[in-house]
Amino acid sequence: MSEPGGAGSREQRQAPPVCFRHTDRETYIRCQRCERPICPDCMNPASVGFQCPECVREGNRSTRQHLTPYGGRRVADPRLTSFVLIALNAAVFLAIQATGRGRSRLVDYLALLPDSALSRGRDGLPVVVQGVADGAYWQLLTSGFTHVQLLHIGFNMLALYVLGPTLESVLGRARFLAVYGASLLGGSAAVMLFSAPNVTTLGASGAIFGLMGALAVLSLKVQGQAQQILLWIGINLVITFTIPGISWQGHLGGLVVGAVLGAAMVYAPRRRRALVQWSAVVVVVLLALLAIAARIVALA
Repeated sequence: MSEPGGAGSREQRQAPPVCFRHTDRETYIRCQRCERPICPDCMNPASVGFQCPECVREGNRSTRQHLTPYGGRRVADPRLTSFVLIALNAAVFLAIQATGRGRSRLVDYLALLPDSALSRGRDGLPVVVQGVADGAYWQLLTSGFTHVQLLHIGFNMLALYVLGPTLESVLGRARFLAVYGASLLGGSAAVMLFSAPNVTTLGASGAIFGLMGALAVLSLKVQGQAQQILLWIGINLVITFTIPGISWQGHLGGLVVGAVLGAAMVYAPRRRRALVQWSAVVVVVLLALLAIAARIVALA
C-alpha cells in the first residue's frame, strides 16, 4: 500500500489525460476550440490542429445560421438600421423646423428636461414645460432623436453613418440596437443625475458616444486600428468640455455604457455568449432606470 504523498499518489496525479468522450483512451491531443482531450476517433481536421465532434457541429450550425463573430445574426445590408435611425432623426428635425424651430412645442415635448420649468412660448407668454420628474418619461428616449440645429444633427448623423454599419456587421442587428438604445438611456440617466433640473438636453450624441465606446473596445479586442477611434473619442471629449452648451453628462454617460456593453459583447465566453451579453444589457438598463428613479425621488 502506498503511503500518502508517496510514489503511488504521484503516479495518480501524473496520470495521462483521457478522451472526454471515450474515457478509456489516453490522449495528448486537445480540441483547438474547447481544449478538451480527444482521441483519434474524435479528431476532425481543422485549419489549425483538430476539433472535437461537438465543436464541429456548433461551427456547422453557426455557419448555417450565418452568425456574426459575436453571436448575432448576419444581415444582408448592415447599413439599413443606421439609415432607419437617420431617417427618424431627420423626420423629427424637419417637424421641428416646420413648427417654430427652437421655439417649437415639439422641443418642449420631446427634449429631456429633468424637472418641469417655465419657458417662453411663441407668443412671448410663459409656458410650463413638463419634465421627467413630473411624468414625461418618454423624454428619456425621444430626446435622442431631437435636434434643432442643422450642424448638430449633421455631425451626429454622419457619425452614425460611419460607425453604425461597422458595428452592426460584427454584432448583428439586435445587439447593435441594444448597444445604441442602452447608450441613449445611459446618457439620459447621466443627465438626470448630474445636470441642473431646469436645463434642456437633446440630441443623439449620447448614443453616438456609446457606439464609439463599443467600437473602441472591439478594436482593442481584435488588435485593429484602435488608435483612430480612440483619437476620435479624445477629440470629441475635448470639444465636449471646451465648447459651452454641450452636455458632457450625456456624452460621458453614453460612452461608459457603450464601452461596458461592447466589452460584454466581444469578451463573453463562447459557450454562454448570449446569456452574458443579454444579461449585461438588462443589468445596464436596470441600473440606468434605478439612477433615474432616484433622481426623480430627489426632485419630488
